[in-house]
Amino acid sequence: MGERGDRWQGRAVLHVDMDAFFAAVEQLDHPEWRGKPVVVGHPGERGVVSAASYEARAFGVHSAMPSARAKRLAPDAIWAPVRFERYGELSRTVRGIFESVTPHVQMASIDEAYLDVTPASAASPDPVDLARRIQGEVDALGLSCSIGMATSKTVAKVASDHDKPHGLVVVRPGEEASFLAPLPVRALPGVGPATAQRLQHVGIRTLGELAALDRVTAAQVLGDYGYSLVLRASGIDTSDVREERERKSLSKEHTFARDISSAEEVESALRRLAEQVGERVRAKGLAGRTVTVKLRFGDFTTKTVRRTLPAPTDLESVFLPVALELLRHAWSPGIGLRLLGLGLSGFDEPAEQLDLFGSERAEDTRRRRALADSMDAVRRRFGDGAVRMGAADARDDGFAEE
Repeated sequence: MGERGDRWQGRAVLHVDMDAFFAAVEQLDHPEWRGKPVVVGHPGERGVVSAASYEARAFGVHSAMPSARAKRLAPDAIWAPVRFERYGELSRTVRGIFESVTPHVQMASIDEAYLDVTPASAASPDPVDLARRIQGEVDALGLSCSIGMATSKTVAKVASDHDKPHGLVVVRPGEEASFLAPLPVRALPGVGPATAQRLQHVGIRTLGELAALDRVTAAQVLGDYGYSLVLRASGIDTSDVREERERKSLSKEHTFARDISSAEEVESALRRLAEQVGERVRAKGLAGRTVTVKLRFGDFTTKTVRRTLPAPTDLESVFLPVALELLRHAWSPGIGLRLLGLGLSGFDEPAEQLDLFGSERAEDTRRRRALADSMDAVRRRFGDGAVRMGAADARDDGFAEE
């Protein structure tokens, strides 16, 4: 699709996708790694790739791949541990660039966003110029992004994937169907392997063929949601760019290098997760009501349990006892655990509104928060292992975020 000089008419949506974001941040912070294969994740036997630079992708390495396989494909790759705090810092910087262009920003994840840049009047900046401005400002950070521009979120997202890395693909009004038609059905967000296989069984391999389905056939092949896919394959999508200012949850997970089964090991790991979740919640000025514990057993079955607190909190001294109780109801010592996760959600109120329970309780809360803030400051300066609650485990064999 071209970037013609005629003025944009109607709705304009950008999908901005940071290129190999985690790996690009590592190359930014380690200039000697530029141009080399970099893999972000834990290289242990049970590790998983979180991100891969384009140099590593040339060897076939990709996110969610088992680390053991990635090491076979790219034996000389540089491995970097996941640093969510650093990625979050740069993600916020990039978001600031977006918000300098438009207030209508929907962060779809830490490394991608939708922006509504529809011209308000004939005097408004041209949306294509805004896309170029964003790309240039991201370049100036030492990072890279790919941008898709169209009249809808669906087409913009497909377009941003169309020319990576550092692409700018503009699908102008009226060109949506012709842009999508030759693409494989998997290019459409929401079409996974199972759906693609069902479509292939009836001879549908491209989005143009999917767009040609009638409502009855779509329902027969794909069920109730089938016709919505047909519309989106035609370029029809009226969903709004939602300005979501707050995260719905914050969580941390730990995959163990070996299954653990003792109460001491498991509870120590949960305490460490609580410290990390608490520190991140406080850093964002949030307080959550719902505590969630996730367990994955040695046979790969997964159990998730949660409980809602009577009031929101940002203190692990408050939500950890609840998490330990949930753990003890969901798991018994002697049963092997492969993964443990802890999350806090339901961010109803800011943390500073929590001390409304009477002077004695408020004073206790203030003491707890002062202690937590002091521990956060020590960890930020000297590292996560510098100070811990109680029996928190000092080992670090690879944490990953949910």
